[in-house]
Amino acid sequence: MTQREQTKVVQIGDRKIGGGNPIAIQSMTNTKTEDIDATVKQILALEKAGCDIIRCAVPTMEAAKALAKIKQQIHIPLVADIHFDYRLAIAAMENGADKIRINPGNIGSKERVQAVVDTAKERNIPIRVGVNSGSLEKEIVEKYGQVTAEGLVESALDKVAMIEEMGYDNLVISIKSSDVLMCIKAHELIVKQTNYPLHVGVTESGSLIAGNIKSAIGLGNILYQGIGDTIRVSLTGDPVEEIRSAKLILKSLGLRKGGVTVVSCPTCGRTQIDLIGLAGKVEKMVSDLDLDIKVAVMGCVVNGPGEAKEADLGIAGGKGEGLLIKKGEVIAKVPEDQLLDALKTELDKIAKKGKFF
Repeated sequence: MTQREQTKVVQIGDRKIGGGNPIAIQSMTNTKTEDIDATVKQILALEKAGCDIIRCAVPTMEAAKALAKIKQQIHIPLVADIHFDYRLAIAAMENGADKIRINPGNIGSKERVQAVVDTAKERNIPIRVGVNSGSLEKEIVEKYGQVTAEGLVESALDKVAMIEEMGYDNLVISIKSSDVLMCIKAHELIVKQTNYPLHVGVTESGSLIAGNIKSAIGLGNILYQGIGDTIRVSLTGDPVEEIRSAKLILKSLGLRKGGVTVVSCPTCGRTQIDLIGLAGKVEKMVSDLDLDIKVAVMGCVVNGPGEAKEADLGIAGGKGEGLLIKKGEVIAKVPEDQLLDALKTELDKIAKKGKFF
């Protein structure tokens, strides 16, 4: 049994995490939460991409109150991200937040943390206790001589113990670092000391390329060990990209099914078509299809059929024409400018039948 299957079950809105439930994909809006229309528009786009849980920053009382109207127009659990002001945490819960994310260390006095916990307890709203390497307490940094995985774990568990002493245990833990190896080690350490569900991510991972590489290495290592109940791929850019990356990481590890997987060759001197452009068009075309199949995009008719043998469908380009391949067998030869349409026709047939023949 993996650690993931042994964690405590926590309910966030209509979504359960922990206890072996499917790993939930999260993202965070980058709109101003006070701008209700823009925030709702972005959340709906994230829902369409496959987001399971969404988090919004709540830096002002106006943002806290906006949550009520936002929640009325979306279909996934809503998490409020709170820093510093305990009154915003309380207001967010009063306005329908399904979960709150706080760092008790920057909320202030124990009395203020207690006020937040009391409101959460009254409404049975989960609290995510979040600790980042960039905001680790000075005394813990001094104890270990620098920011360490051990320090991250100690800080998180201290805050969990504080809330438990206040009589509440409806908790999720996150311990994030922008240092990939530190992040991995911290998760390996904390699972030996707690059974609360873990929200996993490499924080401040960077732009699309750097962020995806760091997240794939960090999340991949952690998830492969059976650790982690909900994840976020943190990228600088459109949050929809976070969802696409998270889904691909989970699918690559065999932790999620569904959605078309596109594989393509890296191109070589035999390539006589715009393979890069073609692969991009195929990825865009299949992005919203809920079909659990593999599609191959190959650059030449010499090796294409063989290389696409493990795919359900494939196309291989040649000079002015290409092949349509099904389960490794060539089923049609079509002009190059009709390859994409031919593939789409086959995909539409599969979608209509609901299964692959």
